[in-house]
Amino acid sequence: MQSLEIGSPAYRRISFCMLLGSMSTFALLYYPQTLIHIFAEQFHLSPATAGLTISAATLTLAAGLMFTTLFSNAWGRKKMMSVSLIFASFFGILSAYSPNFETMIFFRMLQGFVLSGFTAVAITYLSEEVTPKHLGRMMGIYVSGSAVGAFVGRVIVSSLTDFYSWHVAIFVLGLFSLLCSMLFSFFLPESRNFSKGKLSLGSWFAGMVRGFKNKNLLYIYGMGFILLGAYVALFNYIGFPLSRPPYQLSQTEIGFLFIFQLAGSWSPYFFGTLTEKYSRSRLMICTISMSLLGACMTLSSHLFILIIGLILFASGFLAGHSIASGWVGMTADHRTKLYASSLYLLFYYIGSSLIGWLGGLFLSYFGWSGVIWMICGLLIITGFFAIRLSRAHRVAQVKVIDIGN
Repeated sequence: MQSLEIGSPAYRRISFCMLLGSMSTFALLYYPQTLIHIFAEQFHLSPATAGLTISAATLTLAAGLMFTTLFSNAWGRKKMMSVSLIFASFFGILSAYSPNFETMIFFRMLQGFVLSGFTAVAITYLSEEVTPKHLGRMMGIYVSGSAVGAFVGRVIVSSLTDFYSWHVAIFVLGLFSLLCSMLFSFFLPESRNFSKGKLSLGSWFAGMVRGFKNKNLLYIYGMGFILLGAYVALFNYIGFPLSRPPYQLSQTEIGFLFIFQLAGSWSPYFFGTLTEKYSRSRLMICTISMSLLGACMTLSSHLFILIIGLILFASGFLAGHSIASGWVGMTADHRTKLYASSLYLLFYYIGSSLIGWLGGLFLSYFGWSGVIWMICGLLIITGFFAIRLSRAHRVAQVKVIDIGN
């Protein structure tokens, strides 16, 4: 097995391509966040229903993850990721011509489904190709790319919606994502530590079962479920309080406000380097604390304090996701890595769909403060999972030492 070391030409190409791939994926997946309140007004929808533009895509993405692992082993990692990104870009372009909300949801569902081909395989590709010592750094680059992509998607869509229309905005974003996808396909090195296999439902089912049998992996799945759900709930509906008194920001101003979310993209790489020195459970507690503080700060009526809160919340989430996703590869055995990564992402995106939708209900009944208290309660549960996982690892290490003696 030839694992890539930091600084090699192939390592740099993978870093560049994973940045492009995650940028394209998350730009396509989350651009509607700045348009949810516009869809609610234009189509006369409740916040929760308008939020389906996010939830529908993440739900079908989660469903697609159940099948991606089956075809990835037969088609190859690079081919699966490249085809996924290109088709998702095309569906994004087509969605720009949606005449009504129902058609928009249809294209969003198709888009989410094909994006599962990239999101499920990317983590496995990295864990197979990059040396474990530097996997945390590479996961940091991947997650940072997701933050950059989500920001770029929101800014492009927000600005062009103000000057033209949301149809034009989505079309331009689709073209941008298609360009990123083509560059990704051209520059990404082929897998060196992967051997193609046959399509086998039996092997797929056995791998999925192994992914559920490991109790430690279940804690990580739970972290992913809550982390993205809380993140999506906050940024899905932040446009509602920002567009009203005391802020009363325009659509363009709301879009550019997400630049402060981009400021959190430093955290995945920074915390990724710390995993080489400190325990993941300790770092996870730190990231959860950052998100808790940031979420509470968005309750302030002062825009400056709210902005600092967004930075802290985004930094905590991105670092937490980077730690948890890398933890999957460290916890699962070599036969289970692909399936465990898919299951982590399955829970991750189901959390996005369910908790993101639930946030709309809390907003309707309890206002913005209700959304924040919901998020804080969920983040505390995530901390509980991290503590339990840390204890499980310590017990396992003691057993290994006892057996060795």
